[in-house]
Amino acid sequence: MNQDYENFIRLMKSKTGIDLSLYKEAQMKRRLTSLFQKKGFQSFQEFFKNLDRDQELLQEFLDRMTINVTEFYRNRSRWEALENKILPRLLKENRSLKIWSSASSTGEEPYTISMILSRFMSMPQISILATDIDEGALERARHGIYAERSLAEMPTEDKKKHFVKDGSVYKISNDIKKTVQFKKMNLLSDPFGSGYHLIICRNVLIYFTEEAKDILYQKFSQALAPGGVLFVGSTEQIFNPGQYGLEVEDTFFYKKV
Repeated sequence: MNQDYENFIRLMKSKTGIDLSLYKEAQMKRRLTSLFQKKGFQSFQEFFKNLDRDQELLQEFLDRMTINVTEFYRNRSRWEALENKILPRLLKENRSLKIWSSASSTGEEPYTISMILSRFMSMPQISILATDIDEGALERARHGIYAERSLAEMPTEDKKKHFVKDGSVYKISNDIKKTVQFKKMNLLSDPFGSGYHLIICRNVLIYFTEEAKDILYQKFSQALAPGGVLFVGSTEQIFNPGQYGLEVEDTFFYKKV
């Protein structure tokens, strides 16, 4: 790792609390280099000086770092497994569910969970915590306005029931909006809550080093209630769940023993 990038990591950690050394270096360095070159900067040092005084550039850095690519019902068969197998067991064992969408991006994931839960319970009973490191993404999530492409995988009945079309965009219903509380959070440095029955962390861990993943799996396991489930993305299979006190319940679903 060259000195320029090392200094950048140190300065960004001091400024934002984000530790870039816990992200895969080649991937992150490539992504950020293309951003600062596009802006006309020659080095990470020059990039940081400008980030330090330009809030808009800092926001663009966070957007580039977090890659907010998501959609409703992404990898739909896994959401069907959640609806048909995981949730029925959790609801049989618990009077209410504590649910956390831990890298919620622009809101498609927690709103998907809410729509599925609405088939099991009334809206006022649904409460989902949704967190992300990117305040810009959280703000878009709170507005709940989406392009058609985000709804490509969504069942037609959900689209009809929970959205209003407004020109070329879709607005999510206030009933669904009210079920989700959005909050800024850095998974690598902030403390987790506890007693969760379902934690979703999909398509995020692929950006972290093995060391960081290990820390996060431990933290997620500790945050789950006994019998609670961690739901990960399709490229994030845990090969040794037992070392975290977890066992496979279904593909990409890990139950706390």
